[in-house]
Amino acid sequence: MADLPNQQKGANGSQDIDPIETKEWIDALNGVIQQEGVDRAAFLIDEQISHARVSGVVQPFHAETPYINTIPVEQQAKLPGDQEIEHKIRSYTRWNAMAMVLKANKDTNVGGHISSFQSAATLYDVGFNHFWHAPSDNHGGDLVFVQGHVATGVYARAYMLGRLTEENLNNFRQEVDGKGISSYPHPWLMPDFWQFPTVSMGLGPIMAIYQARFMKYLQDRGMAQTEGRKVWAFLGDGETDEPESLGAIGMAGRENLDNLCFVINCNLQRLDGPVRGNGKIIQELESEFRGAGWNVIKLIWGTHWDALFARDKKGILMKRLGEIVDGEYQTMKAKSGAYVRKIVFNTPELEALVADWSDEDVWNLNRGGHDPHKVYAAFHAAANHKNQPTVILAKTIKGYGMGGSGQGMNIAHQAKKMNIEDIKAFRDQFKIPVTDDKLEELPLVKFEEGSPELNYMRERRMELGGYLPQRRAKAESLEVPKLEVFTPLLEATVEGREISTTMAFVRMLNMVVKDKTIGKRVVPIVPDESRTFGMEGMFRQLGIWNQLGQLYTPQDHDQLMFYKEDKHGQILQEGINEAGAMCDWIAAATSYSTHGVPMLPFYIFYSMFGFQRIGDLAWAAGDMRSRGFLLGGTAGRTTLNGEGLQHEDGHSHLWSGAIPNCISYDPTFAFELAVIIQDGMRRMMTNQDDVYYYITLMNENYAHPAMPKGAESDILKGMYRLTSVGDAKAKLKVQLLGSGTIFREVIEAANMLRDDWGVASDIWGCPSFTELGRDWNAVSRQNMLNPTDKPALSHVEKMLKDTSGPVIVATDYVRLFPEQIRPAIQNIGKRYTVLGTDGYGRSDTREKLRHFFEVDRRWVTVAALKTLADEGQIDHKKVAEAIKKYGLDPKKPNPMTV
Repeated sequence: MADLPNQQKGANGSQDIDPIETKEWIDALNGVIQQEGVDRAAFLIDEQISHARVSGVVQPFHAETPYINTIPVEQQAKLPGDQEIEHKIRSYTRWNAMAMVLKANKDTNVGGHISSFQSAATLYDVGFNHFWHAPSDNHGGDLVFVQGHVATGVYARAYMLGRLTEENLNNFRQEVDGKGISSYPHPWLMPDFWQFPTVSMGLGPIMAIYQARFMKYLQDRGMAQTEGRKVWAFLGDGETDEPESLGAIGMAGRENLDNLCFVINCNLQRLDGPVRGNGKIIQELESEFRGAGWNVIKLIWGTHWDALFARDKKGILMKRLGEIVDGEYQTMKAKSGAYVRKIVFNTPELEALVADWSDEDVWNLNRGGHDPHKVYAAFHAAANHKNQPTVILAKTIKGYGMGGSGQGMNIAHQAKKMNIEDIKAFRDQFKIPVTDDKLEELPLVKFEEGSPELNYMRERRMELGGYLPQRRAKAESLEVPKLEVFTPLLEATVEGREISTTMAFVRMLNMVVKDKTIGKRVVPIVPDESRTFGMEGMFRQLGIWNQLGQLYTPQDHDQLMFYKEDKHGQILQEGINEAGAMCDWIAAATSYSTHGVPMLPFYIFYSMFGFQRIGDLAWAAGDMRSRGFLLGGTAGRTTLNGEGLQHEDGHSHLWSGAIPNCISYDPTFAFELAVIIQDGMRRMMTNQDDVYYYITLMNENYAHPAMPKGAESDILKGMYRLTSVGDAKAKLKVQLLGSGTIFREVIEAANMLRDDWGVASDIWGCPSFTELGRDWNAVSRQNMLNPTDKPALSHVEKMLKDTSGPVIVATDYVRLFPEQIRPAIQNIGKRYTVLGTDGYGRSDTREKLRHFFEVDRRWVTVAALKTLADEGQIDHKKVAEAIKKYGLDPKKPNPMTV
């Protein structure tokens, strides 16, 4: 067929070779829409696409829809309430949020952000007034992940409600003296207010997904009533570039998390400029979320656009709006109505649409995220959507109302000051009752007690159960099993029986899950490594939780320990996904606060792929006052033989030690593990201490001794006396310390020192150099501040002060780990020698690796002799003799540098 003279391009850019036929198809579709409605039309389109594919027509999936609101005007839910009062509340909140930042920067350099909240104020206001439930007798409460940079607006609202004082707001970001409030949402700093730390961008979205999923888990297991509760996560469009922000949206779609709603504030700007200057971030995000199985609601245009869309019978305005890139949209809102007219209405047909509109009318064409009617309709649709998570893509203006001090400008995010003219314009735009002579003072504003506005604010919140944000600090105190329950682990292994500490942990976990009080609260979490850790026996016993149960017959169904998925299962198994599993753990570890239901999560992972990979989430977990156990399996630089550089962990205890409320241990024997876990359960479940535990476990099998009598307290403090080797009256003596698997090399070194050199040893287990170091720091500070008192002693000093000989330590970790106690040992006048596994790991046998890193029994022995020689107790020739005797090469390469 010959090309027609009026050929045009289709929606996908291809040439239309027969516009007349195209028009017939379009007319037919219009007829269906008019006569039978849009649902029927959508059904017919889907049927045609399916038929086309069967017939060999390749029709790729198009996830994008036109650049207009998803919800048509006629389908908008009506916004209830008094909109004049709500606008006034919103305006006061905007002013206070701005004022507190400007005031904080008048006399200090503490910073702050203005523009993010100004773009999102309407989104939060509608949520607080109409949607977000607080915990109450008839509702468990919604979980709201507030975008970190908009904390000022939440503070401003709380101040107006009387929850925060003027002094609090006037000391924004000035917390040290106890009067101020934190920069961002931090539960550690404001434990009754904030629930979730969110300003480390990307963490809020992924944590929200797993919180929503954990609510389904609690419901299925009968632990909590979570039906009807929602998780609302707010994030910025620039934040979606963080891998964590979108990294788990596929899981949310697959799991049909209809209790989850993302609200993405699409102000088109990130910290330094446009998010997608040459593209369209809303369209891009629509494709990603729709492809991941989410319900997508685009909230782009405000009510003032409705009349124009109604005028546009040909769709030319919709087409034009889809052509303009985000960089241009940003520029428009930093310009004027005349500029908008020039850019948007750039053809005679488009110009005709606004021929009777002034430039001011054009300038007032609002974005959907600033229109409470459109926002309410989007939130209402999200709250009532079933079987899918929902994302609302809300278009806003960064720095809305800031004028030349930031509105729509690349500098908006960093703006901490406003000139007096823009402050005045802000006041006038939002009708704030502050006179000209008071403007520079930036007074906070609030409604009088008994005023219609304050009554309205309180009534809205009381109808929704109470104030938000709010956080439970405590939950039900629960008794945990006594240490005697774990007696088999406190005794020596049967002769000839060798187990790893990982096996000891699994045995203990099996005992805990059988406890009548806390057994059902245990949440085992494994990232696709159950068999590595010997936990596959729990598959059948506890089941792997799945909302759908098990819709297939597992391949190993005829075996004793078959793979069992169950709607009431207890195990959370996340696949190869450490970040997701950590978010599972956080959801369970904070359940006492978010749901009032204490849970006890045990997350076991490859040690190397724990803190190193999810360190930011581990820090956030501390901020959230999480309670639970992290188990770093196959730990140590030389223990996981054969795997190599990227698998061998010699430094995770440095990461864990940096988190103030993370209690970390590197136990060697089953009795240490039992004492630590039992006491940890007591602290977290009974005492409700806001701590969590990191415990490293090894996969090396060996015999375990019985616990020395009365050692429990010393084990928990981080150092206990295991035994002594050699003649107690020997002139030559050393103190040998160790932890983890290398402690066994230290013990063997004691035997070599006795047998080969006549040196006696006291042997000390040090399951936590971190706790010992913290204790030394605390005692040292106490002594500094009380100089006239008798100096207190740290635990290390108490253990070693009456012993003789220098101190030698070896671990499977870098030297910095045991270096934490050097000041304590030097304080009691002892020489201290440290061996460790600094450098990159590599593949080989345990024996060769320990020789390579110079931490095996021979190196410990030589180090002890060298230290004695340096003290003048033996001749240095003895050290050279030992080096030769044990076949050590003085020219061996330094493991730290190869």
